[in-house]
Amino acid sequence: MTTLPWLHPERANALIAALARRILIIDGAMGTMLQRHQLTEADYRGQRFAAGFDAQQPPADGTGVDLKGNNDLLLLTRPELVAAVHRAYLEAGTDLIETNTFNATAASQSDYRLAHLVYELNHAGARLARQCCDAAQAATPDKPRFVIGVLGPTSRTASISPDVNDPGARNTSFDALRDDYRVAVDGLIDGGADIVMVETVFDTLNAKAALFAIDDAFAARAARLPVMISGTITDASGRTLSGQTAEAFAISLLHARPLAIGLNCALGAAELRPHVEALARSVTCAVSAHPNAGLPNAFGGYDQSPQEMATILAGFARDGLLNLVGGCCGTTPDHIAAIAQAMNGIAPRPATSAPQP
Repeated sequence: MTTLPWLHPERANALIAALARRILIIDGAMGTMLQRHQLTEADYRGQRFAAGFDAQQPPADGTGVDLKGNNDLLLLTRPELVAAVHRAYLEAGTDLIETNTFNATAASQSDYRLAHLVYELNHAGARLARQCCDAAQAATPDKPRFVIGVLGPTSRTASISPDVNDPGARNTSFDALRDDYRVAVDGLIDGGADIVMVETVFDTLNAKAALFAIDDAFAARAARLPVMISGTITDASGRTLSGQTAEAFAISLLHARPLAIGLNCALGAAELRPHVEALARSVTCAVSAHPNAGLPNAFGGYDQSPQEMATILAGFARDGLLNLVGGCCGTTPDHIAAIAQAMNGIAPRPATSAPQP
């Protein structure tokens, strides 16, 4: 990334100082918590999208589509539900709240014919998380809370063909992803994010497009935010979907000078450990991990208890592997509270390349 001053120096320096003192806690799954509400199509549509499309920008054919499952859209139709999840994680001991913007990209929202909402969704997600963090920090001023603006991987891959009969086929490009991410990151920054995180990276080329867009957004403002990167080891092969080991993944992206690099999703903590160890040996920046609550059961659910998960992650921490830790699929505020308790008194992994103001 270009060397630029911090956009919000006080908050960036508070984050760096907190990382030096202790292991920071990232929140858990948003989708897991929203699923508990058993939301209907009407919940996702609200008034503005009642016809299955955006009444403010209707499609030319006037045809609506099902919107159920578009959790990012709840930022506009049921924001109180998203805010309640943020507050629950903050009450559980979270230091960093992720915005509900995992699929707030044109590539993903195009499945719902809502690609034009990218900026609005990201801005709303960051603003809502900002409000929740500010309220929590006001109650406990000695413990700052930070908003992580999330850029998800999109539903496309720039490196892999979607057609087994045509290895050269692609359903997106670097330039298309870069332009998509630029709109998203502008929304996150303008909405009040403290950090931008490129999350759940399964294709490193997608991540490079996101980092390019982030750099462009920073250059336009002549100022920057801390950046985090979190990849996904997709299976027992120990590689990302685009074929890289944890070490290769990190080396490919360290040019971005991230505050932290880590791994999340796909695996439970026990299965993720060797890959986090590999990262911790390979980088001098901070290391993060937010695994799933074990591996999915036969019904796609997650059975690992908060205490079981916390015990495994405490082993990571005692062995000097962690600077930030949280949860992904299947985790709840109970998991995060147990993890936060387990981290008490354990020193963070020494990180020697924290970004400078």
